[in-house]
Amino acid sequence: MIDLGVVAGEASGDLLGAHFVRALKQGRPGLRAAGIAGPRMAEAGVDAIYPSEKLAVNGYVEVLRHLPELLWIRSRIGRHFLAERPRVFVGIDAPDFNFTLEARLKAAGIPTVHFVSPSIWAWRPERIERIRQAVSHMLVVFPFEEQIYQDAGIPVSYVGHPLADVIPLEPDTAAARAALGLTPGPVVALLPGSRLSEVTRHARLMLDAAALIRRQYPDAQFVLPAANEAAAKLVQQARQGLDLDVRVLAGQSHTALAACDVALVASGTATLETALFKKPMVITYRVPALTAHLMRKKALLPWIGLPNILARDFVVPERVQEAATPKNLADDALAWLDDAPRRHAAIETFRAMHLALRQDASARIAGAVAPYLD
Repeated sequence: MIDLGVVAGEASGDLLGAHFVRALKQGRPGLRAAGIAGPRMAEAGVDAIYPSEKLAVNGYVEVLRHLPELLWIRSRIGRHFLAERPRVFVGIDAPDFNFTLEARLKAAGIPTVHFVSPSIWAWRPERIERIRQAVSHMLVVFPFEEQIYQDAGIPVSYVGHPLADVIPLEPDTAAARAALGLTPGPVVALLPGSRLSEVTRHARLMLDAAALIRRQYPDAQFVLPAANEAAAKLVQQARQGLDLDVRVLAGQSHTALAACDVALVASGTATLETALFKKPMVITYRVPALTAHLMRKKALLPWIGLPNILARDFVVPERVQEAATPKNLADDALAWLDDAPRRHAAIETFRAMHLALRQDASARIAGAVAPYLD
């Protein structure tokens, strides 16, 4: 019998899941956990029945292409948990996959906790009813989310964001640059995303923008952390025919962010990480045209990037779909490099954001889940 069943999707879910499991194990070193997990969760002691990368699919078109495999995995993992009957199941992100699984387990009497609310405040608010059926307890990472669930009568706890606890309030830029062997001059981090589909859409876009930045700053250096070997291969393919020196890193996204002056970042958790490292950024994103059309119809907010959503303002520029061009990204990055007062204002905004999200999430998570394990 296992104590904790868990499903995490993609790299960001794997990172959050590792923090989650370690928090629980602080008071329960013998905790047994199994489910869908990535390498970081496996290091934290989770038995990975399937790898998290299987769920690293986003957008309507992409999900349809992988739907048969996703449905098969969800059915198999559901049967596994119904047989093992963990004391509690925790779904980490991956809402479209997890909510159906959670509803099945909850109906069978297994308590279900969901960690990280989907963006019902940004689009698809109708999901609140589906969440009510699936989730015994919601753990939210942003303070404004708590009231949404309280109003809906769904048990909820604001735990803060684990990344705000582990990222230092004052990143050591000099040490990060030394670790990467960088020389004096502007440093630009390129973060095209953790999913392979994101790397395919964004890597060449960012590399072309970097080439334009280099024209204005010949001494500029570029670092691109690749989430895994497959992503690194896609980046190398995107570099073909481009005369540009880019340091492709094996992971090390936090080192790259600590080292940089400005970042080009695909929308997602990486934008929050960039803000927590107090770095000015340009947020970008591309999806297939049909996916973009459907998402725009359901959007509730004018922003897509987490730093802008938390600030309720366009603190950093967003370049999405047709506006996501190399010239626009390069111009926005150059504007940051050329405007020190604007950079300092953004840094102060990010520092306040960091303090608000730093809530000792590990202790809060453990406290919220403990009653189910006990």
